[in-house]
Amino acid sequence: MSTIVQTESDLCHIVAALNENAMTLASRMHLACDAVIVNQCHEDGRNEYTYDGHRIRVVNASERGVGRSRNQGLLLSEAPVTLIGDEDIIYHEGYAETILRAFHEHPEADVLLFNVEQSEGRQTYRNKDFARVRFYSCGRYPAYSIAIRTARQREANVWFSLLFGGGARYMAGEDSLFLTDCLRKGLRIYRTPESIGREIARESTWFEGYTEKFFRDRGALYRALYGGWAPFLGFLYLCKNKGEWLTGRTFSEAWRLLREGMR
Repeated sequence: MSTIVQTESDLCHIVAALNENAMTLASRMHLACDAVIVNQCHEDGRNEYTYDGHRIRVVNASERGVGRSRNQGLLLSEAPVTLIGDEDIIYHEGYAETILRAFHEHPEADVLLFNVEQSEGRQTYRNKDFARVRFYSCGRYPAYSIAIRTARQREANVWFSLLFGGGARYMAGEDSLFLTDCLRKGLRIYRTPESIGREIARESTWFEGYTEKFFRDRGALYRALYGGWAPFLGFLYLCKNKGEWLTGRTFSEAWRLLREGMR
């Protein structure tokens, strides 16, 4: 039976950060519940402070990989619901209550995907209604849209990949793999039109243009996500997005790099 959440203490906000001043990050992000900040930096250690009455635990880690940071946060979450967050999100006033109310109103949901207003040029999704999310549509959602019932995540043994995402071997895709794994293990995912924050415009920590590595890594991600369907869906991806990347590189070259990544 799903846990019904009612109070602010039922939410833990985990934040993956990179070389941040973690002691001021809660204020900058307007955090409104207990939180775990995992800060990739040049040292290891733990700290704790109180912000606006909420317990903020800080884990400084020298090991790289955003999946590693998020898994550390998931392990330390003590609340019935865990919200995945990034350092470049400013959260709306009342966002914690919005999330908890949505889970209370939808006990059928194990995972809810909320709107976060994305910066110009980075828009990948916009939820306009409440609806169930399936395999064919879960790849659009960033990690910071995800809130999950902590007990269901642990029962299903769902974690972020250590191979994909910023600081890992392959540059991106850990969010899509996480949601796909949730679906494979029977968790019920729903999108909601509720908005909880906005993204601050900044340079991407992983995207450096349509390089050879970009296409190889995209091929590896498609293989991990879609298995035998990867070549077909990878070819469709190149066709659909050629207006963006087809500058100084032929279609056949991009297709070759994509298949190398799949192998």
